[in-house]
Amino acid sequence: MLKEILLLVFILHISALIFAQDTIKEEKESYSLHYQTTSIYQYHSAFKAQYSGANSLQNIAEKALSLTSTLFFDMPLWKGALMTINPELAGGEGVSQAKGLGGFANGETFRIGNAKPVVYMARMLLEQNFDFDANHSLKMVFGKFGLADYFDGNSFSHDARSQFLNWSLMDMGAWDYAANTRGYTDALYTNYQFNNWQIRAAWSAQPTKANGPNVAFNVKKSNAINIEVERQINFKNNDQAVIRLLGFRNVAAAGNYNQANANFVGIPDITSTRANGRTKYGLGLNAEYVHKDLWGAFSRLSYNDGKNETWAFTEIDQSATAGINLKGKMWQRENDGAGIAFASNGLSAAHQRYQQLGGNGFMIGDGNLNYGTEKIVEAFYSFSVPKSNITLSPDYQFIVNPGYNKDRGPVNFFSMRFHAQF
Repeated sequence: MLKEILLLVFILHISALIFAQDTIKEEKESYSLHYQTTSIYQYHSAFKAQYSGANSLQNIAEKALSLTSTLFFDMPLWKGALMTINPELAGGEGVSQAKGLGGFANGETFRIGNAKPVVYMARMLLEQNFDFDANHSLKMVFGKFGLADYFDGNSFSHDARSQFLNWSLMDMGAWDYAANTRGYTDALYTNYQFNNWQIRAAWSAQPTKANGPNVAFNVKKSNAINIEVERQINFKNNDQAVIRLLGFRNVAAAGNYNQANANFVGIPDITSTRANGRTKYGLGLNAEYVHKDLWGAFSRLSYNDGKNETWAFTEIDQSATAGINLKGKMWQRENDGAGIAFASNGLSAAHQRYQQLGGNGFMIGDGNLNYGTEKIVEAFYSFSVPKSNITLSPDYQFIVNPGYNKDRGPVNFFSMRFHAQF
C-alpha cells in the first residue's frame, strides 16, 4: 500500500507542475526536451479456475498500479545527425507479477517483481539522416533503443500510453523481438525510403537469458535480424492505407519444447534443454486504413515457428488482431479518442504439450492445460482534460481462456490510465 501512495504522490506532483505551466514546450534550434508520465491503475475481478499453477493469473480479485516517467532529450550534432538520450523512471507492478496471460493486460508494466521505482537509461543512440531528394532518404541508427520504436508501427495500435493496453495489441503478439526485461536492446538500424516505399532492417543483441535484464551480441550464438517492407497507398479522397510485412530470425541459447517434453522426470523444464545457436523464425503482416481525420482501422497477423523457447517478448506463437479507432472530432471533442479491438492468440503444438505436462515459461504455467485460443476484447476512451496536457482513459478488457486454458476464466479487467506530456 505504501508504494502505491508514494507513486500517487509523485503523479500528483507532476500534474501540479503541468497545470501550473499550462503547455510547456522548451524547444530551441540546438536541442529539444520533452517529458511524459503515465500511470495505470488496473483491477481484475475474481474468476473461476479449476486449478492454478506457479505462473497462473491469480483467480482472486487483484489490483495493481504502474508508473513510467520519461525524459526525451534530442541534440543535433552536425548536418543530418541527432543524438538522443532518454532516461526513464519505472515503478509499480502488474497483477500476478505480469504473469498468467499471453496477451498481458498492461503494456506499461514489466516482468519485474520489485515494485520500487527505478531510474535507468531506456535509450541512448546516434541517428544519421541522408536526404537525397524529396522522394529518397536514408536513416541509420546505432545505440540502445527498442526495436518496436522502428518496426511494426501502427497509427492506432502501438502505444500503451495513449491507445490499447494489451500486449498483443500494442505489437505483433508472435514477434519475439530482442529486448531486455524493460523492452530495450543494443542494435544497428537502417531505413531506406523511396517514393511510397520503405525498407528497414536491424541487427541487434539478444538477452543473455530468457526475459533477462542484460543483452549480448554474438555473430553465431546470440543475435536477432529484423527486416520490414512498408508500402503507403494514397487514395483520391485523401484516405490512406499502410501495409507492412515483417520477417525476423532470432538466435539464442534457448530451450527446445520437444526435447523438454520427451526427456523429463516429474515436470518438464525448458531451461534444462538450452543450447547455443537455437533459432526462431517469424512473419508478421500489419495493415491500417485512415479515413480523413475521423477514424482508422487496423489489423495484424503474426506467426513464429514455436519450436524453441520464448525468449524476450511474450508466450504467443500465433496471433490475429483487428480494431477501429475513432477520433473525437466526430463528436466535437477534438482531442478525445476511443477504440475497440479484438485479439486471438495461440501456441504451437509443442508449446501446448509442454504446458499440458506442467511446464512453466516465464509468462504462463497453470500446472496443466485444456488448450483453447486466448481471446481478448478491449475498449477504451481517452478524455483530454481541458486546458492541460493530461488525458484520462478508462479501459475495459474481457479475456476468454486466460493463458490458453479453457479450465480458467473468463476474466474482466478494468483500468484507469493517467497520461501527461509536454
